[in-house]
Amino acid sequence: MSVKTIKLVTPPYPFESYGHIIAPLLEDDGGGYMITFPDLPGCMSDGETLEEALVNGKDAFNSWIAAQVDMGRQIPVPTHYDEEGKPVKFVQRLPRSLHASLQTRARAEGVSINTLVLALIAEGLGRHEGIAKGELEKRAA
Repeated sequence: MSVKTIKLVTPPYPFESYGHIIAPLLEDDGGGYMITFPDLPGCMSDGETLEEALVNGKDAFNSWIAAQVDMGRQIPVPTHYDEEGKPVKFVQRLPRSLHASLQTRARAEGVSINTLVLALIAEGLGRHEGIAKGELEKRAA
């Protein structure tokens, strides 16, 4: 069996440009969190904590991009970019106390506030979707 070495490449769009979903895994599935990328089919990872899932997700992202380039495949444009390839900007006013809390947590986790907020939003959406799915399953039963 031979092993092919694939060189890492610079992605055409940065990790932060791609939407990702971090959702809790059931204990039956090992617990922790799973990270998936809707724009990048098959690109996923997991981790015991949110932070670990995000770090592992960045590694999976870089590996996925490198593999696609190696196979001569196109890299999908992030869906939250506009038609001209520019990122969509989201602005939200925050109370000073909430901003301070976000700054403190981001520093403690070694990430930017943008990355932290994105992870928290993705986690919240994952929980919401899980609850909605659970409610639908209950109603169908």
